[in-house]
Order: sequence, then C-alpha cells, then structure tokens
Amino acid sequence: MSGSERYLYQRWHGGPDPLAPPLDLREAVDAIGRDVMDGYSPRTALEELLRRGTGDSPGLDELTRRLWQRRAEIEGRSRLDGTLQEVRRLLDEALESERRTLFPDPSDDARLQEAELDALPTGTAAAVRQLADYQWRSDQARENYRRIQDLVGHELMDSRFEGIRDALRNTTAEDSERVREMLTDLNSLLSAHAQGADDIDDRFAEFMRRHGEFFPENPRDVDELIDALAARAAAAQRMLNSMTPEQRAELAELSQQAFGDPRLAQQLAALDAQLQGLRPGEDWTSSARFSGDDPLGLGGGTDAMMQVADLDDLAEQLSQSYPGARLEDIDLEALERQLGPEATVDARRLAELERELRRQGLVERAPDGSLRLSPKAMRRLGETALAYVVRAMRGKTGQRQTESAGAAGEPTGASVPWRFGDSRPWDVPRTVRNAVLRNASSGTGEAGLDVSDVEVVETEHRTRAAVALCVDTSWSMVQEGRWLPMKRTALALHQLISTRFRGDALQLITFGRHAAPVGIDELVGLEGVWEQGTNAHHALLLAGRHLRRHADATPVVLMVTDGEPTAHLEADGSAEFTYPPSMRTLRKTVSEVDRLAGAGASLTVFRLGDDPGLAAFVDLLARRSGGRVVAPDLDGLGAAVVGDYLRTRSRRSAPR
Repeated sequence: MSGSERYLYQRWHGGPDPLAPPLDLREAVDAIGRDVMDGYSPRTALEELLRRGTGDSPGLDELTRRLWQRRAEIEGRSRLDGTLQEVRRLLDEALESERRTLFPDPSDDARLQEAELDALPTGTAAAVRQLADYQWRSDQARENYRRIQDLVGHELMDSRFEGIRDALRNTTAEDSERVREMLTDLNSLLSAHAQGADDIDDRFAEFMRRHGEFFPENPRDVDELIDALAARAAAAQRMLNSMTPEQRAELAELSQQAFGDPRLAQQLAALDAQLQGLRPGEDWTSSARFSGDDPLGLGGGTDAMMQVADLDDLAEQLSQSYPGARLEDIDLEALERQLGPEATVDARRLAELERELRRQGLVERAPDGSLRLSPKAMRRLGETALAYVVRAMRGKTGQRQTESAGAAGEPTGASVPWRFGDSRPWDVPRTVRNAVLRNASSGTGEAGLDVSDVEVVETEHRTRAAVALCVDTSWSMVQEGRWLPMKRTALALHQLISTRFRGDALQLITFGRHAAPVGIDELVGLEGVWEQGTNAHHALLLAGRHLRRHADATPVVLMVTDGEPTAHLEADGSAEFTYPPSMRTLRKTVSEVDRLAGAGASLTVFRLGDDPGLAAFVDLLARRSGGRVVAPDLDGLGAAVVGDYLRTRSRRSAPR
C-alpha cells in the first residue's frame, strides 16, 4: 500500500452488521430446553429466552430496565413550573424598575400609581391581568411586561405546535396576527373534516400553502395533521394534569394575556376540544410525577410528557404481553431515540433470533398465535437428554454401552468403524468413500486402502418390544423437584427408541388423579397442576391396552412414581380418591399388575423418595409380577430407566 492511500472506518449503517457474530441457535434451543425441563411450557420457555437474552445479546428485560431508568431520570430531573417561575421573575423586575422610576417624582399621580402597584394581588396571574391597562413609566418595566405576554404566547403555542420555535423567532405584531389567522383557519379545517366536507383535500392543501411553516413534519393529509396535533395536545393536557390545581389555575389565567390578546387562548381551547373529539383514543387523562430541580416551560414540559409516552409505548412493545405480539412490533426509531443505537442492535438481534428459530423450523406459531417448539427442536432436546443419560450410564461400572446394539443379527441401517476382532460384514460404499476422501486430502496423489477406512455394518437382534413408560404427574412430583428428572427420562427413552430401536412401540402414559396416553411434545410441555391422586391402576390399564395392540412384541412396563396408589378407576370412568389408600384401590392396582404378569410383561418400578408405604407396596408388586424395584437418586433416574429397558430388551432378545 502506498503512503498516499488512506482508509476511513466508521459505524456500519447499511443494515445488519456484517461483522456481527452468527446467531447460536443451539445455545438458544438448549436454553429453551432447560426451562422446559424445569417445568415451563415451550411457549413460556421461548418467551423467557427472549426476555433473558443470550450470551452475546441482552434480552427484553434489560432493554425494559433501561427504559424505566430513562423515565425515572426525566421525572427526577425536571419540574413543570418553569413558565410560572419565569413570569414571576419578569414581573418582579418590572415592578421594582417601575417603583424606582416613580420614587423621585413628587406628584400626586406618582403616589397614586405607587398605591396601585401596592394593591396588586399576590398571585402572579392575577397581578399580570390587573396590569393589562397600567400606564408604565419605566421603559424596562414596559419591556418586561411585553416579554411576559410574548413568553406566555410562545409557551402556549410551543405546547401545541412542534415547529413554532422556528416560525416565531422574534415575535412582532404581525407574527401574532399570523398565529391567530393560522388557528382560525385550523379550527375551520378541522370542523369541516368532522362534518365530512367533500372538498377537504383541497381545503387541506390550501391550509398548508398558507401556514405550512408552522408544520415542519409536513403531514400528507388532514388525518396525519390531526394525528400529530392530537398527540402533542394530549401530552400538553397530561402535563397540566401533572401540575397542582393552583398552578393550573395560574396558567389558565395567564393564557388570557398571551400576545396581549385573549382570543388566542379561546382559539386554543376550541382546538383542544376538536382534537379530543377527533382522537378520543389518545391519553388525555393520565399524569406523571416530576420531582427534580430543572424548571421546564410549557413547551419543554410537553416535550417531556411526549418522551414519557414514548417510553411507555416502548415498554409495552417490549413486554410482548398483548395478543399477537411480535418483536417486529418494536419501534426501532423510537428505541434509538431514547436509548441509543446499541439498543436497536440488541432488539434487532432478538427479533432475528426469533425469526431464525422459526425459519429453521425450531419454533412454530400455533393457530392461536402462541409459540411452540417444533418436532425438530424436540429432537434436539431428546438428543440432549439422551446424551445426559449416556454420560450417567458410562459412569457406572459394568453398565452396558448403548452405542453397540448387538454383535449379530439384522442391519440397523448404520455403520461403525471396524475394530480388531469384529466379524461383521464391511459397509463397502462407506469404506471406499473414506479411502477416496483420505487420499484426496493427503495431496500425495497415491491411492490405496487403509485399515482406518474400514466401516462395518451395524447389526442388532430385531426382537420388537412394546414399551409402556408410566410417569407419575401428581403434585408431589413437582413439589419435591422430581418434575425435571421425570421429563428428562421420558425424553431420553423416547429419543433412544425413535432413533436406534425404531421397531419398538413406545407409549408414554401420565397418571395423577386420572391417567392418559400422551405424545412426547405433550409431556415435555406439561405444566404441574395441583391435583390429588396417584392413579397407578388407570395407568396400568392403559399400559395393558398398549401391550395388547402389539401382541407380537416383547411386553415391557416401566413405572416412575413417588407415592403409593391413592386413586383407582371406576367402571363409569370416574376416579375415586382416598387417602390413606383404601384396600379397594390397592386391590384393583394389584389385580392389574397380576393381569400384566400373566401376559408375560416385565414390570420395573422406579421408586422415588423414602415413603415407607410406597416401598412396601412396590416390593409387593415386584414379588407378584416377577419384576423388580429400582430406587435411584434423581440424577440417576434416566440412566436407571434406560438401562433397565436395554437390559430387558437384551435378555428377551438373546439367542436360546
């Protein structure tokens, strides 16, 4: 590069930052999965992710916190009596100057004028009104009084029209007349619009031609004009609502002196009335609490109220609590105006995250507009759950590994690297592909087969199993922190069977007061509900029905519970609850266990907790059914259930 070449680096303004790190969707799905496992519904888990944010982007909660902090700064910094304070200062200076001028004059007229000044009301507005016809002798006093009238006029107009500051830099008599003409024409235009005049577009065009200098926002039609005026007028009204009754009364009286003509206040009152009628949905009634030391005039106070309204609107958008809410609803221009460009980057990134989750099929919109996890995301959660279980199983000595499904039998459709002593047939296409890729990457141009290229066909015994996993969903499972291990166990078993033992038929059954067969997505999204009853009888009935539908398969029943049966199913389909457990409930449950044992089903009960009654009851079930009882800790529940399924399957499928 020559010395004359120079490069200038600036902030990127052309859309998404091309140097921003890519979105980590795996992190997002895992975060959603953790919340789902902890008991959140999928919809709530996704909303929690957007509220918390990800590792590299703050979430909606943080953006909302900054908005409330900004609102508190505005209210805590300012006060709304700036116009009254300035009028009082100008009035005091005028009276002092006038008295200095009158004092040397020995005439009776001078004494009468002094007496008139002494008799002025104590209230600022009342004193200003009473001095309207006073003949000032002091030039400074006369000028101050004129400034009071101009100040009130400017502040009143500034509180209603955003562009008034530029249009009236130095107020003259001609300027005041222009303002009055504009207000007259504006009220006439709005009245015609309210009455549905046919030529309203022509009237609007003529109005803007004559008075467009007062409206730098350049509205395109009368509705846009009304929207802008109503938003500011409502903010001015909220500012007045935030003042004390005494301050409001003072301002109302002072407004009669605006530009020395009470007609301006009358025109503004008529304008406000029309705007409230045309835009009743604006906030005309609320207030704010300004407690700072920085005095604001009417125009500045209106600006502050509009900022507060801006912040409130953004907070509602960030809450995403209204029907059909989407992150695209967030007003990014307003967000940047209030919190700076970094906040808009964060909001865009969250919207991109939600959009990308949908685009890649990880989340979906339900018909009611709510968010839910897609089957693709459920598979991802299943992989995570199974990996967790496999790690736990590897930590147990003598535990059978899950990667190898058998040493002989039918192909599974997958292949594995060859190891010394492996007698399974080669997977020729994959072996050749491995050799070609290895030789191409070496760059030597040599061809040949290496032992590391060889893959063999994975096989397993293909005896089918019909598996019923019955999981207790009574309130005690939530209360004792067993909800997460239960769901993770079901996910892991579902993932294992759906990916490695596809011929097996798995039925998930939940049981509380009643039992019900559920899909894995329903179970994962299940939220804990306060309900009394542990209806193992109903769960075993459903398990038996599932096994009979797959009579050619090896029957396996796995039950996870933390309480002895306290409910059973009656013939009419109702559930009868009794605590302590009634003999009728226990007999009906044991009878169903006997029926399953007679059908050759293997029953394993995974007992959670140390309830002596439960321990005695499940021991009875094991003896009667020839099954067994496992009492794992919560971290080992998934490994225990998956390991028992593999053990049972291996035992039933072994050659005889």
